[in-house]
Amino acid sequence: MSSLTAYILKRLAQFVFVIFTGVTLAFLITNLSPVDPVEQSLTQLTSFGASDPRAVEMMRESLTELYGLQGNLLEQYLNFWGRVLHADFGPSLSAFPTPVTTLIANAAPWTIGLLLTSILITFVLGNLIGALAGYFRNSKLLKLLGIAIMTINPVPHYFIGLILLIVLGYVFPIFPISGGARMNMESGLNWAYIQSVLYHGFLPAFSLVLAGLGGWFIGMRSLVSNVVTDDYVIYAELAGVKRRKIFSQYVARNAMLPQLTGLAMQLGQIFGGTVIVEFLFNYPGMGRLLIQGIYRGDYSLVLGVTTISIFAVAVAVLLIDILYPLIDPRVKLG
Repeated sequence: MSSLTAYILKRLAQFVFVIFTGVTLAFLITNLSPVDPVEQSLTQLTSFGASDPRAVEMMRESLTELYGLQGNLLEQYLNFWGRVLHADFGPSLSAFPTPVTTLIANAAPWTIGLLLTSILITFVLGNLIGALAGYFRNSKLLKLLGIAIMTINPVPHYFIGLILLIVLGYVFPIFPISGGARMNMESGLNWAYIQSVLYHGFLPAFSLVLAGLGGWFIGMRSLVSNVVTDDYVIYAELAGVKRRKIFSQYVARNAMLPQLTGLAMQLGQIFGGTVIVEFLFNYPGMGRLLIQGIYRGDYSLVLGVTTISIFAVAVAVLLIDILYPLIDPRVKLG
């Protein structure tokens, strides 16, 4: 077996373990909820008048099967894994009888778009400013940028979002404060709709970018500060190589590689920040869906969103983990 195959198999084993542990914990924690989805659904369905007891009992049996709550806890757990493998989380309690998978499918594109945009901008901008600050240490402009980023860094996502909401949404109503696009606007790949989506998504994305810049800036600045003392950088400077070339081809490129590992480690934190930001801006993504499910005691919705999120983050980390040795040949696969 080659070292590359062994490396990939090891990462796949870790991936399966993470999925198994995460989904199991999500199932057990959700089962601790005091809300009985079957009884709550029965209450909603029979709230318009008295029903035949036999009909109510038949409805209870049907709902128990729909929610996968037959038998004891172990049987429910095994049944849940069967549902996960078939991507079937049953109906939503708060939007009964709409399937949870339908709600997730409608919300996922919004979260994916917001995450990809904020991650890309934050990763590129934070590392670029950090690399420049670490190499051109005497620049006053970079020092001021560093102070500003370090000041914002400890502030939580939701507080930054709240400030942006008040300043740019209420005091100076430049951007909309809720929604993913203009109301009553037909979705499609046309410039008017895309412009509306970008306009409504600016404040949520901007709050995530501001909250995430500090981590990348600090990490990259520290890495570059170490790289500039290496022999090959000092030799290049003594040989008269232009500083711009040294920065781009020697310093920034080598310092960038460890940041890819940091990207994999921070994916879960980024998603956690997105959940709160989406709810704050009433953005129609999975984060808002999750908080609404928790608030309404929607057992199936919470479990479905949590499970899909665990899979998504784990797959992203696995891909970065597998690609990293191909990007950096100095990493040993054995």
